Amino acid sequence: MSILTDVRTVLFDLDGTLADTAGDLGYALNVILARHGQEALPPARVRPYASNGSAALIELGFGPRSSVPNFEELREALLAVYEQNLTRATKLFDGMDEVLAELDQRGLQWGVVTNKPARFTEPLISQLGLIPRCHCVVSGDQVKRSKPAPDSLLKACKNLQTKPEHCVYVGDAPRDIDAGKAAGMRTVAARYGYIMPGDKPEKWKADVLIDRPEDLLALLGD
Repeated sequence: MSILTDVRTVLFDLDGTLADTAGDLGYALNVILARHGQEALPPARVRPYASNGSAALIELGFGPRSSVPNFEELREALLAVYEQNLTRATKLFDGMDEVLAELDQRGLQWGVVTNKPARFTEPLISQLGLIPRCHCVVSGDQVKRSKPAPDSLLKACKNLQTKPEHCVYVGDAPRDIDAGKAAGMRTVAARYGYIMPGDKPEKWKADVLIDRPEDLLALLGD
């Protein structure tokens, strides 16, 4: 049964929603840890933090920003390693390619709205082979305020010439749901994504929760 009615556009967060990027972000962090004589962190330790940006990863590996004098140097080093390894292990989440193909088949627009800077977002999406199919990409540094502010989602609407009420935004973090609601969109929380310890997606006030990408199609109806 269709729950998300009159949807013409589906917008996805990138890390932890559209693509499983945790392996490459963890790889970059472990390279920096090794350079400084520290032990690598296992994937399961890094995974919940993979949606939260480079600063969160450095804090995970080295401690709070306030206690790390060379914090920005470490963060820039991590980003440099990551930029050279965007799709070393990254891939679409299982089932997501089928979801995108079905959206294409139904004539629905889809795009990516992320806090990730454009220097990573656009090459990553290109390397995944999605550029010919993706209708819109908005990165965090292309707007004045990143999520949870609605600016990037409203920019996507403008680029796609659609209204927020005809859009649904899918994300795996509270800021995604907050941004979608602030923009006037329907929201879907992806419980298969990078959920932080202690987070309870059922309390984010999303319109719908899904446990795998394919669940989205049933919500959109035929």
